[in-house]
Amino acid sequence: MNYLKLLLLVMMATAGWSCLAQCGCVEPATEESSASASKDAPAVKAKLPKLLDLGAKKCIPCKMMAPVLEELTKEYTGVMDVEFIDVWQKENAEKAQKYNIQSIPTQIFFDADGKELWRHEGFISKEDIFKKWQELGYDFEKLKNEKAADKK
Repeated sequence: MNYLKLLLLVMMATAGWSCLAQCGCVEPATEESSASASKDAPAVKAKLPKLLDLGAKKCIPCKMMAPVLEELTKEYTGVMDVEFIDVWQKENAEKAQKYNIQSIPTQIFFDADGKELWRHEGFISKEDIFKKWQELGYDFEKLKNEKAADKK
């Protein structure tokens, strides 16, 4: 691990990140970390598209995301995976680096194979999340209805 990465990891773990304008927590990017972040997709249990939110429980825009993520989790279980990672927790500091997080909250959209499709920094509404998924070729309302019909 190069010196800069080690220094960043120690700073994040001990002092935390200081919030900027929109509680965007900044971590300097390196070409090496940018390249590795795109090829390191999360492990996929069932073959479902995934929305990964990387933030912190004490960050204001992150707190605004919490009810959105909660709704998505409840309404779309079995159709879409939704995961939140608190990158201010010591045990998650390496995940912020793995995903090359520059600001929080950051939402990363993955296809069913774990390939990153798109990412967004800052708060994003439920409506805008679905607009983006539709642009990416996913219709979760249709999938949810099909899943409900299969249960009958």
